[in-house]
Amino acid sequence: MNILCIHQNFPGQYKNLSVSLQQRGHQVTALSMRKEPQFNGINNTPYQPGRNSSREIHPWLVSSETALIRAEAAAHKMLHMRQQGYRPDLIIGHVGWGEMLGLAEVFADTPSIGYCEYYYRAVGGDLNFDPEFGNSNPLLQTSLDVRNWHLLQSLQNCTVGICPTAFQADLFPAHIRPNLKVIHDGIDTTQLNSHKLPSTITLATSNGQLTLSRGQEIITFINRNLEPMRGYHQFMRALPAILAARPQAQVVLIGGDGHSYGGAAPMGTTYKELYLNEVRSQLDMTRVHFTGQIPYSALITLLAIGSAHVYLTYPFVLSWSMLEAMSVGALVIGSRTAPVQEVISHGDNGLLVDFFDPEALAEQVIAVLAAPADYTQIRQNARAHMVAHYDYTQVCLPAHVALMASVSGLTV
Repeated sequence: MNILCIHQNFPGQYKNLSVSLQQRGHQVTALSMRKEPQFNGINNTPYQPGRNSSREIHPWLVSSETALIRAEAAAHKMLHMRQQGYRPDLIIGHVGWGEMLGLAEVFADTPSIGYCEYYYRAVGGDLNFDPEFGNSNPLLQTSLDVRNWHLLQSLQNCTVGICPTAFQADLFPAHIRPNLKVIHDGIDTTQLNSHKLPSTITLATSNGQLTLSRGQEIITFINRNLEPMRGYHQFMRALPAILAARPQAQVVLIGGDGHSYGGAAPMGTTYKELYLNEVRSQLDMTRVHFTGQIPYSALITLLAIGSAHVYLTYPFVLSWSMLEAMSVGALVIGSRTAPVQEVISHGDNGLLVDFFDPEALAEQVIAVLAAPADYTQIRQNARAHMVAHYDYTQVCLPAHVALMASVSGLTV
């Protein structure tokens, strides 16, 4: 089969799937804004938007116009590919960036599967979840309907859509939901196995070189960037009580100083500094270690040797890091929010606390550190759950392949 994979920042969510399809003998071609000619053996066809979005456009329309600019550029590139004789048997692509909008005209008869990552809602998602960062727009849902327009139009062009979690699928309108399948991207539970990882790690941190070993009291917290969307402010507020109760505990925070989701920090500061300064005077800073972003191999080793991994999030896209932590047998203490509850059952394969209750978070972490042996079964259950439901090779890849075969009518 000729399979066209569309993602403005390829490979993105197709990192594993594109390679697997190529290994099965299919010819996979990427279409992206990346300029590199190849990724992991996958040929890339780059496209370049003709311009940036307009400065004077209505603010509600900025994301839609940006999507249309990408759509136009991607469509022209696909037209050129068609003129050169290229005919895909199947198209897979992310609907969030606008690039799938032109499919109905360029490759009208080609079946396609759209990756549906997020549908914006005024209620039930990340917006207005946290009262510290409320949105005062009285027409918020109307503005979001405009923002969602290109997602719905792209989906209309697709044969079927997929979402990695049921939470994400359920954000989409009721009339769309029957055409969405829930298939996770998958994680490599074979490699994400504590038995295959070192028991000691040395990291460069804000306090200099730090060596940690399994058996020490190690609390881990990971964000792409340290910010409220992933609960950084609530975690920092829990730290004074944790460190006071556990004088041997070491806290390792992995993540950048910028922001990935939501609005930026107030001018002149970062969320990292803002919430650290809120509690700094109450902390033994020699035991609070910021690493910035670290290599993946170091991240999973740290998760495997840690005593407790705290994962907090708004109702938003679930981080791969939480699943990876569970796969290496980490004890995850997560927020009682919908995406986390889809995976973690309290007391079975992890622990849950209220996102807005740093005191309860502190109590739970302290209890885990005080009696680690009491939570051995939960750690084992966490790994078993990942193997059974989120393993890429045994669970997720077969589900993707089956859907592709069903949609295309061809052997995948």
